[in-house]
Amino acid sequence: MFELIPISVEEATAFWQLLLALVLGILLGTERSIVGKRAGMRTFALVAVASCLFVVLGELITTYYLPEANVAPLRIAAAIVTGIGFLGTGIIIFDTELRGLTTAASLWVTAGIGMAVGFGFYAIAIFTTLITLFVFEVLWHVEQYVARHVRMDDQRPEPTVVEPDA
Repeated sequence: MFELIPISVEEATAFWQLLLALVLGILLGTERSIVGKRAGMRTFALVAVASCLFVVLGELITTYYLPEANVAPLRIAAAIVTGIGFLGTGIIIFDTELRGLTTAASLWVTAGIGMAVGFGFYAIAIFTTLITLFVFEVLWHVEQYVARHVRMDDQRPEPTVVEPDA
């Protein structure tokens, strides 16, 4: 009575690509959620999956429906980058304050990760995820250390020069 929906090899590959993008987005979003940022696990997962989906759809549509058309995949990538720029702006400007620069930048990276998965560059996507987690975790501590020591240097009293009595 119910037949399975026929799935091509390309579509099955796309399913795995979307799942990988989801997992990588969740990894980055989890860190943002743990540190209490407004854009967290769901936002990062959706950005990665959507970016991957747009790339995969562009390739599938070209393969199935427009084989003779020369659809440049980089146009899709450029549109994704532009769209994420608008999303990032909404994160940065909040209550007339400029905040969330790291979150906005990391959403941009997440879109790139999703695109890398969509184009089939899995190792690059995974490595970029690891680099981003390094930035979140390790560089945060380095930044705090540097800020603490710079503030300490600024709070030191100026040396007093004692003039010898003439």
